Amino acid sequence: MGVQENGKSGTKKYRRMDSVLIEEEGGDHRQRQRTNNTRKYVLASAIFASFNSVLLGYDVGVMSGAILFIQEDLQITERGKTSDAIGRKWTMAFAAIVFQTGAAIMALAPSFGVLMVGRLLAGIGIGFGVMIAPVYICEISPAVARGSLTSFPEIFINLGILLGYISNYAFSGLPVHINWRVMLAVGILPSAFIALALFVIPESPRWLVMKNRIDDARLVLLKIIEIEGEVEERLAEIQLAAGNANAEKYEEKAVWREMLNPSSGVRRMLITGCGIQCFQQITGIDATVYYSPTIFKDAGIQSNAELLAATVAVGFTKTIFILIAIFLIDRLGRKPLLYVSTIGMTICLFGLGFTLSALGNGPVGIRLAILSVCGNVAFFSVGIGPVCWVLTSEIFPLRLRAQASAIGAVGSRVSSGVVAMSFLSITRAITVGGTFFVFAAISALSVAFVYTCVPETKGKSLEEIEQLFQIERQWEGGELELGDVEHLVQKQ
Repeated sequence: MGVQENGKSGTKKYRRMDSVLIEEEGGDHRQRQRTNNTRKYVLASAIFASFNSVLLGYDVGVMSGAILFIQEDLQITERGKTSDAIGRKWTMAFAAIVFQTGAAIMALAPSFGVLMVGRLLAGIGIGFGVMIAPVYICEISPAVARGSLTSFPEIFINLGILLGYISNYAFSGLPVHINWRVMLAVGILPSAFIALALFVIPESPRWLVMKNRIDDARLVLLKIIEIEGEVEERLAEIQLAAGNANAEKYEEKAVWREMLNPSSGVRRMLITGCGIQCFQQITGIDATVYYSPTIFKDAGIQSNAELLAATVAVGFTKTIFILIAIFLIDRLGRKPLLYVSTIGMTICLFGLGFTLSALGNGPVGIRLAILSVCGNVAFFSVGIGPVCWVLTSEIFPLRLRAQASAIGAVGSRVSSGVVAMSFLSITRAITVGGTFFVFAAISALSVAFVYTCVPETKGKSLEEIEQLFQIERQWEGGELELGDVEHLVQKQ
């Protein structure tokens, strides 16, 4: 184009405008590239941090089938502080090493006593891993995707369960003194990926701030925050949450003293966090997974091969529905998924109890039993399974997060252990069907707990969520707009 300006060609003007346009486009391109890079980095960190959860899932799944052969071979009858000290990242490494040791002892166990030593070590390793992975992912994730990313450990638990079921089915044809050992030894393999993860994932920036390693925290934030200009703002928020940029004043004794004599806000957090963890387990999900062969045998399935094949179907169902939950948790929110989950589980547990009690061992009873078990694990996986870990990782303030999450995880594993160890005794006392009627009643109570004690946290930063529990009407089930929380944060 040849527009004249002051007797001269306007070419230079247009070139200057084009250069500005090109510069703006170049800036947009760099921002898009940075956004893509940070998202990939956070996603990779969340995936690698979740590998410990495969160990838990595999252990749960493989033991459900291995126990059939262990009983025959060994003639058995049916009778938080670490993550603050060494960091979230290295606590995951410690958990993997302890589990590896336990798994190796179990695989080589010559007697029931040695097997139990291995189970104890594996359980300790699993406990550390289950506690720290959601906390770590929660602390590195952006608010808009925190629910989905923090659900990754639950995905990997379900993947581990599925792999355990498949391992049972695949190795069941080996001699009885070898097959269960191979099943347990395979559980060591995911630890190799955990070792690789340590060279990829960063330390939690919030933990680094707690240790006054501000420069290190800034470097991590530069990798995980999409807009570079927000890094300093987010760093200041974390420093404030850590205690006015002076984490050292929160000594271990002070933290536990605050938890043992909590303020009203912290008390609400503990009730919500520990309560949802316990309800996740006392509704019988681990008993359903551990003893699915026993349940199906009571329904009428006889051969070990058919029993293990039915459990594989359960594993596939859990895995598919946890993937569905990942897409919904940051779209629908935590609370709607909890309602769907707890109500659906109540119906399925009642249906399983009725099937086992009233329909006998015929083909109809077998089909309904499999359908009820699969329905129960599906509703669990789409709601309370992943949401439980998301909530307990995001509701506690930074200074209490590791210890409070550890208490919740301990409550979860203790509840799981009590249910799993008492399941067979209770079924002998009130039948298998009667036991699931009890689980159905407990699941119905969990619906009321969700309504009364669980606030919606979707889309809020960790610092904003902390303020939700300072407002009594929100905790009691009323709705609070995000603007109200922001106003409260500014006021304080």
